Amino acid sequence: MEKAEAKKRIGKLKELINHHRYLYHVRDKQELPDEAFDSLKHELYKLEQQFPEFITPDSPTQRVGGKPLEKFKKVKHDQPMLSLEDIFTEEELRDWEDYLKKLAKADQLEYFVELKIDGFAVTLIYEKGLLLAGATRGDGRTGEDVTQNLKTIESIPLKLESKGTIGENLENLIAKGRVEVRGEVYMEKADFGKLNKELQKQGKTAYSNPRNLAAGSIRQLDPKLASARPLKFLAYDMVTGFGQERHSQEHRILPLLGFKTDPGRVCGDLPEVFVFWREVVSKREKLPYQIDGIVVNVNDNSLFERLGVAGKSPRGARAFKFSPKQAATRILDIKLQIGRTGAVTPVAVLEPVQVEGVTITRATLHNEGEIRRLGVRIGDTVIVERAGDVIPDVAKVLPELRMGQEKEFHFPGNCPVCRTELKKPQEEAVWRCPNANCPARKRENLYHFTSKKAFDIEGLGPRIIDKLVDESLVSQSADIFTLKEGDLILLERFAEKSAKNLLAAIQKSRRIPLSKFILALGIRHIGEETALDLANSFGSIDRLRKATRGELENIPDVGPKMAESIYDWFSLKQNQDFIDDLLKAGVEARQPEGIDKKLVGITFVFTGSLKTVTRDQAKERIRLLGGNVSGSVSRETDYLVAGDNPGSKLRQAARLGVRTIDEQEFVRIIR
Repeated sequence: MEKAEAKKRIGKLKELINHHRYLYHVRDKQELPDEAFDSLKHELYKLEQQFPEFITPDSPTQRVGGKPLEKFKKVKHDQPMLSLEDIFTEEELRDWEDYLKKLAKADQLEYFVELKIDGFAVTLIYEKGLLLAGATRGDGRTGEDVTQNLKTIESIPLKLESKGTIGENLENLIAKGRVEVRGEVYMEKADFGKLNKELQKQGKTAYSNPRNLAAGSIRQLDPKLASARPLKFLAYDMVTGFGQERHSQEHRILPLLGFKTDPGRVCGDLPEVFVFWREVVSKREKLPYQIDGIVVNVNDNSLFERLGVAGKSPRGARAFKFSPKQAATRILDIKLQIGRTGAVTPVAVLEPVQVEGVTITRATLHNEGEIRRLGVRIGDTVIVERAGDVIPDVAKVLPELRMGQEKEFHFPGNCPVCRTELKKPQEEAVWRCPNANCPARKRENLYHFTSKKAFDIEGLGPRIIDKLVDESLVSQSADIFTLKEGDLILLERFAEKSAKNLLAAIQKSRRIPLSKFILALGIRHIGEETALDLANSFGSIDRLRKATRGELENIPDVGPKMAESIYDWFSLKQNQDFIDDLLKAGVEARQPEGIDKKLVGITFVFTGSLKTVTRDQAKERIRLLGGNVSGSVSRETDYLVAGDNPGSKLRQAARLGVRTIDEQEFVRIIR
């Protein structure tokens, strides 16, 4: 075949193959038998081998190729890939809407609802219509470049289609520059079943669910492994596009560009959303792919942007998920807990009950308003639920089972420990003890200060702290570093060796990473992740204690409320004196330097005991390297680290298809 003829033939083959790819993967139509489609691709491949100068990046033959990578490159997202906040009840959705209406100063909101497919989130970037790059979510700000693996998925167009007009010709709009599309990589149930059967025939371990198989496939370093699996892609968002004003418009545009997407539905109010939800629940098992709920979006894109972000989630969207596992039990009593910030939390003491394999004896009632809303009484039979790695809560009361002996609970007006009058700001739901010298608050602060997540002083647990406080040897955290051997020997059952061991542990703890020092201060709203962000941003406690509100708000994920809390804490002279006392006692808070953030976007869970490192040391190392640590196994888990005597998490990981590694392999990863 002559060169000119080959060029023309290659062009026509590419056009025909892409047309049938579009029909099959976007329109769910098949006009060519598989064998005929494969023969067209084979002819194209042979011609391109004969005339390699005509090979282009958007050719169907370029979906599989390239050598295995040594590691994935990191990619910074132009716009963060945010995660959605989960809700589980219609009432929570109504509360969310009330909150949005106040923020937006609107009487009515329009929503776009779509299926929440249980897949692996990725983003695709097209430059002048050609696929330039694809990346994972990672930590939301930085992901991994998995372009070669994504190219193997037939339902991802290598070149954007232009099958319509949006104001002006679609082809002209595409040619103007950059288009970013986000969606989920997934595997259909039928394909997943076939693949598992094949694996079992080969004597290999079957996967527990399609989501983990899809995630594992995309994170393989060899693209040929990804190409061997029947993965698909469902688009749900256009980050950059063509000036669309509604999210629903994006779902009309995406098929015109060559993407499969869920058609979803525009809902004029929440009752319409609830109708859609019930329809989804009824057909969930019949869908070809797995879903774990629906996504409810504010349809107006400009309003969505104005609503902004809270933490790592957009305010204008929620994942309305299927209910977590629940169980019924009885409330034996209601007790009040005083936290280190003074928050008074009612806690239900329960008859022991199993929820998701865990024995539950306590459940939070959150606040006084929640007790009223639920109508909880001591002695009630209630439904408790556990969602993720959080304390269980009481979801519902069953008043039909009351026997007449149940007692109403009345929230006290004074702190049950120091008798100070409780305060509740108008905008908050939680009562607080305002007395900074409340014995309960001071003890909780000491527990927090010495905990493994903070100073991690071995041998100084709550029991010993209680003795030190009761004997007036310690009244604030800085006093710990002034203790002498003679002070400790006076304590009941405290021998000379025990005293020396504790003093050695206190001495060892004087040098502490800056992030753990910040966490130990007990500033309201500051957890491990924010403490790490503050340490990375300021680099020293001196710079942080002098920070302005503006400097604090410029840190990613630190909003105005959190910034105000930090600023106000450092504004108090007693807190500045507290820091000075710690520094005078020889405490050194330093920021580690030159650390390779090689674990960004990777989540670990632990089960069983470790030999070479403590669990908290392992968690600290993971966070230092940019990774995440979770307390429970989920579809978002990348590795389960199994030590000696592993628990139920090992079975959960096997069921979900999460990769399990031993301590030796884990140490190699974090080294």
